[in-house]
Amino acid sequence: MTTAIAPQLVTGHIGLNVSDLDRSVDFYRRAFGFEQLAASTDDGKRWAFLGANGKLMVTLWQQSDGTFSTETPGLHHLSFQVDTVEQVRAIEALLRELAVDFVHDGVVAHGEGVASGGIFFTDPDGIRLEVYAPTGAESAPAPSGAAPTCGFF
Repeated sequence: MTTAIAPQLVTGHIGLNVSDLDRSVDFYRRAFGFEQLAASTDDGKRWAFLGANGKLMVTLWQQSDGTFSTETPGLHHLSFQVDTVEQVRAIEALLRELAVDFVHDGVVAHGEGVASGGIFFTDPDGIRLEVYAPTGAESAPAPSGAAPTCGFF
């Protein structure tokens, strides 16, 4: 059975479990310029809504211990798109000031001969993140050959 729902869907917001809400709010605000749209006041149920221009993009939930696991089902990585590779590089410079751990050195292509590419890094809980542009990375290396770079191989 085919439905017409899928073409109408767009990603809403992403909810992430974090171990330290204050640390994660600070990271996402500094790294991406998100504003805090709302937050809990109940110490037993801590969360924060982050976004841009009043639009909710990320919800952080303080309900985890440890670090992000690639060994269990769930989120593989979270990707943010910008318009140009120059914007990717500007975010990369900011992230370097924040001493973020990068998976690859600099902008890399999504695959051999592919125009899209970006940067790959982790947040304070080890959640894998990407910032990419749809074009402009043609001359950048493709660290995984034909395999998608956003696979974090």
